Amino acid sequence: MFGIILGLIVLMVLAFMGWSIIWVAPIAAGIVALTGGLDLLDAYTNTYMSGFVGFAKSWFPVFMLSAIFGKLMDDTGMAKSIAVTLSRVIGTKRAILAVFISCAVLTYGGISLFVVVFAIYPLALSLFREANISRKIMPATIALGAFTFTMTALPGTPQIQNLIPIDYFGTDAMAAPVMGIVSALIMGVGGYFYLIWRQKQLKAAGEVFVEPKDKQVFAEGEKLPNFWLSLLPLLVVILTLNLLDWDIVVAILAGNILILLLNLSKVKGFIKAINDGANGSITAIINTSAAVGFGTVVQNVPGFTKITELLMGIPGNPLISEAVAVNLLAGATGSASGGMGIALEALGSKYYEIAMNTGISPEAFHRIASLSSGGLDVLPHNGAVLTVLTITGMTHKDSYKDIAVVAILIPIIATAAAIALAAIGVY
Repeated sequence: MFGIILGLIVLMVLAFMGWSIIWVAPIAAGIVALTGGLDLLDAYTNTYMSGFVGFAKSWFPVFMLSAIFGKLMDDTGMAKSIAVTLSRVIGTKRAILAVFISCAVLTYGGISLFVVVFAIYPLALSLFREANISRKIMPATIALGAFTFTMTALPGTPQIQNLIPIDYFGTDAMAAPVMGIVSALIMGVGGYFYLIWRQKQLKAAGEVFVEPKDKQVFAEGEKLPNFWLSLLPLLVVILTLNLLDWDIVVAILAGNILILLLNLSKVKGFIKAINDGANGSITAIINTSAAVGFGTVVQNVPGFTKITELLMGIPGNPLISEAVAVNLLAGATGSASGGMGIALEALGSKYYEIAMNTGISPEAFHRIASLSSGGLDVLPHNGAVLTVLTITGMTHKDSYKDIAVVAILIPIIATAAAIALAAIGVY
């Protein structure tokens, strides 16, 4: 048990220092194996790699096709078309709402949050400039739309954090819709009003818009694809996945094909976009697979039984122990999918057994696993946090407090509300 805790600490500290989890996870797994009495070489080449390869085998097509989908939406201008149209409808005076909603629509449609950050930033900069809003809250505004409820709460979202639990609980992407919708409202509405309050607070302190060093001007006259046509690929992914019950691989593939058909005039750029998307997916799948491999080693040492007993022994609803386990591991790895992967690889069968024995719907366990992955994952070392701060030109000192409120504090409150709903049998 000490070895498991030590391994997690090493994983968290090294990840926080910016070291890649691709090679940090095997080191942490080695610590767990040595202190747990496993043969070190066998633990790496057999136990660790079986978890690594098993996850990659199951999820690589989804990671790759999702990354290509996002890149095609970005390169064809379809993502920008959606964002620009929504911002015009909502209006410059409500710049925070416009940026937040634009991010939410794109991520709910299946576009990677990393792609959304790049696609939205020039538009967000223009809106914040016109509304004279401090750039300090821009990262939190983007995070609210891209890193929270569309990633974990809204039923039917094709984001990976909503799909991973399916294999463990025999559910689908629409699992526990009431819990998901209520949680999404808490995150979205709560986060928005917090940001409005922060905007007023900053303005009262004399902090308004300041041009970044690398001034970017949004090209108003840029010719973009039709808004309604741009929405079609997003709708195809969501509707085929949830209404027609297509496999997620087929649903995203259909979205990709539609993007290509709607942009035949840009055919020369297709190969580069597809290559870039496919190449970008490699790091994402390997990072998560590395985390799952660590979880597989943890599962095979004797101390895991004690850890399981401690987690399962948390008083009250078993959903609470699942929320604690996923949140802590997401925080340790700095990854929502990675933390969830470790937790469910190690404990998923236990929670499914509890669901069967207690009458709590497996859908509730699915939704809580997904919701809990989006909390402590957004600690300062999280890759998405680092990306949004870099792109917006802000620092942790400038903006991290606001990111933490909208992407950690409020989502944890939303998760607690979802557990309360499950406790009274509302899923």
